[in-house]
Amino acid sequence: MVAITLGTRETEIVRSAYRVMARRGSHRLSLQEIADEAGVSKGLLLYHFGSKDKLLLAAMQWALSRTAERIRRKLEGAGGGSEVIGALMDAVFVGPEANRDFYLFYVDLVEHLARVPSFATLSEMLKEVINGHYAEIIAVGRDQGVFEVVDVELAARHMRALIEGTFLQWLQAPDWRRTHRQWRNDCQEALETLLGVNRRGRPVLTHQTRVQTRV
Repeated sequence: MVAITLGTRETEIVRSAYRVMARRGSHRLSLQEIADEAGVSKGLLLYHFGSKDKLLLAAMQWALSRTAERIRRKLEGAGGGSEVIGALMDAVFVGPEANRDFYLFYVDLVEHLARVPSFATLSEMLKEVINGHYAEIIAVGRDQGVFEVVDVELAARHMRALIEGTFLQWLQAPDWRRTHRQWRNDCQEALETLLGVNRRGRPVLTHQTRVQTRV
């Protein structure tokens, strides 16, 4: 995948466009409507990005780069397996509104990818950035003896499936603001199980306990 290099002005445009598309739906808006909502001209969007699809890709890359930077910061100084997974969760579960905006935008783009083969660049971007970061974290943890993993790439795919599956279910919850923290904790527990983190001495949450905490 060829990275999209953004200048200062382009980053400002992408930031504004991302907010608009996340909250109103990228494919429900024309390029003119995106420009109007972002406070720029349609001509300026076309000058910098050339097409709506390229703007969508630039917005997703911008959002992913911010997540990757948060992950790097959070992982600095993390010790054992639980600390590493906890730091990752803190970087990914940033807050109800921010996570809702991102995953609504994400789902919108994945739906477009499934229908428009020419948008396959998105799939390459997501695999390279998301799977790549998870694989790096897992490989380091395995080498340090805090994760019990045989196939790093497969574990990265499973990690992504767990995290994204958690967010997709959380999006559908009527009380998504209030339960955000509990979904985050459940996701951490599932990831620790996946990666073989030693959890002796920690309380085990039963299904009944989890249901009670969300009521």
